Amino acid sequence: MTNSEQQIYKSNDENYLYNNFKINWIIILSIILLIIGFIAICIGPVYIPILDLFNIFYDRVFANVNTNSNFDIIIFKIRIPRVLLAGIVGFALAMSGATYQGLFRNNLADPYLIGVASGAGLGATIVIVTPIPIYFGFINILPFAAFLGAISAVLLAYFISYKSNSLTLTTLLLAGIAISSICGAITALLMIGSDPDIRPVLNWLFGSFSSARFEHVALVLIYLVPSLLIILSFSRFINILQLGEDHAILLGVNVEYVKKILIIAASLATAAAVSFCGLIGFVGLIAPHLVRLIWGTDYRYLIPLSSLLGAIFLILADMIARTVLGSSELPVGLVTAFCGGPFFLFVLRYQMRYR
Repeated sequence: MTNSEQQIYKSNDENYLYNNFKINWIIILSIILLIIGFIAICIGPVYIPILDLFNIFYDRVFANVNTNSNFDIIIFKIRIPRVLLAGIVGFALAMSGATYQGLFRNNLADPYLIGVASGAGLGATIVIVTPIPIYFGFINILPFAAFLGAISAVLLAYFISYKSNSLTLTTLLLAGIAISSICGAITALLMIGSDPDIRPVLNWLFGSFSSARFEHVALVLIYLVPSLLIILSFSRFINILQLGEDHAILLGVNVEYVKKILIIAASLATAAAVSFCGLIGFVGLIAPHLVRLIWGTDYRYLIPLSSLLGAIFLILADMIARTVLGSSELPVGLVTAFCGGPFFLFVLRYQMRYR
């Protein structure tokens, strides 16, 4: 075997080990996510023993027996939808955060960068504080108003920054910041002029899974699954974009098309996630950074690893939010903020030290 053949064989072997290592960690995090999910179903103001959980789950799913016991109602009406929604929202926010960080080539980017959060907050606030009925028949229009507000804010930022058949990411970022400020100001004005009891607005703005239902899970998945498949299929282009747009064009990448597709997919996933649970910060910032520090910057693996870590983190945060005060419940956004704030400062300090 010649030296060149040996080098090629060694390179292929190293790539195989590298890919196998990352895939193994995706499997490990998936198993951890499943275990954390079962633990979260058991733990709460009412503790459910793990054996009772498995017995009830077996009776309901495999034996088609509905006992209508207290544990049965708590598990299938409250805990499982809540844990599923928390995991899916954490998955979506971390996935979108990793995508935005790669697209903007900025490790401090998050899913709310271009106005999704402020638009969703404004849409929800309008429904809560104005005479608009929250329920139209049996349908709660609050999530749909939040989703519409989020998409409207992103579209406005997008069209402001789109010029001459090209999308300038710097302009998109600045437009998103400006629109976020405007939406935040209007939200504050509506809150000031509304009824003195603004707790419903604050609860929504800080995020909560207390009203989670199986239909909410299904609706978020409708947007999340296509967005995930699109982002994963474009992940290798995100790797190329790290070299700069000019280099990516020289390598044959249709940069404008890639930017549009990724922004649409990440924004839809984020808007769907926040529309049913409110605004939950730092998930899309923490998870990609931890993955980047531990497993590297290859976006083919960074995105799925970040998504799984975000799901685990938000399930744990929600479990803390509903148990730390006993019978009362904290907004889950407060828990993620207490964890994310110090982490954000650590990242800033870390970047300043090694810049």
